[in-house]
Amino acid sequence: MPITKGAKKAVRQSERKRIFNIRRKNVLADSVKDVEKAIVASDASKAKTLLPKAYQAIDKAQKRGVIAANTAARKKSRLTARVKGVK
Repeated sequence: MPITKGAKKAVRQSERKRIFNIRRKNVLADSVKDVEKAIVASDASKAKTLLPKAYQAIDKAQKRGVIAANTAARKKSRLTARVKGVK
């Protein structure tokens, strides 16, 4: 348990940041999932329209430090390759 005033404040801040990070991660997962649903349904036009939203979510998560830069690049690369493969 935190004892000093500064330590108590640090606990409050980290809890607040944890909630923001969870939200950001959920938005990321939802947007990627939407694109993958379109891919499974073989809906190329829908997948292509949803791809920029997924890119935005991935980039924001990376910018905020929720995911690492290489993880973001890998996710975008794999998602793009799957969208290109849809007929």
